[in-house]
Amino acid sequence: MLVNTNAIVLSKIKYRDNDLIVKCYTKKYGTISFLLRGVLKNKKGNTKVAYFQLLSQIQLEIIYKNNRSLQSIKEVRINQLYSSLHSNVVKSAIVMFLAEVLSNSLKEEEENELLFSYIETTLQWLDTHTDYANFHLLFLLNLTKYLGFYPETINSEFNFFNLEHGKFEIEAKSKHSISGENLTLLKQLLGTTFDALNTVKINAKQRQSFLNMILRYFELHLGSFKTPKSLQIFNQVFN
Repeated sequence: MLVNTNAIVLSKIKYRDNDLIVKCYTKKYGTISFLLRGVLKNKKGNTKVAYFQLLSQIQLEIIYKNNRSLQSIKEVRINQLYSSLHSNVVKSAIVMFLAEVLSNSLKEEEENELLFSYIETTLQWLDTHTDYANFHLLFLLNLTKYLGFYPETINSEFNFFNLEHGKFEIEAKSKHSISGENLTLLKQLLGTTFDALNTVKINAKQRQSFLNMILRYFELHLGSFKTPKSLQIFNQVFN
């Protein structure tokens, strides 16, 4: 079946000598992996590979077959041409890190237009803005809405937040209860939009601490989620 769909590139790995396996999050089918045969053979193939940079937004014409683990691409076009995501060193580090988080988190082969639109529009926001120090924190926090474990905002005046249960608590009930600066920042980000991110003032140490906390939150709610391998590089570049 020939299908057209928008897609966002999550990962690519070399397969054999001249092939690539590319994983994309598609608007119509969720997460799909594609086998690109022979694209590393020649210059023409290298031009095609350039379409599949991490988190690129592309249009695909695919030959879709049910129950096939690796699908085939007939045509590919750029859907959104970024101006800075792949050329700015810090933004490139954010892209590498978030692509790995998304690849770890998005497993379902099913349509989710709201989630696709969220990723699509927030990446466009990052591409066009210069004040983005806390972008990845709000991106990950809001991502939990679409993955099913966004924090319950009832009782947000309480002094603890239980990462395991996703709820605010009046007292610490487990080793997964947080307080202090991470709690303060969580409460602040829960009421913040991307356009208001410049009002959130924290230092590199606080940013890194909150990031570790939100990744722990992902681990507790997504059984297969693993701490991204790119985290160490990301922290070095970003901080």
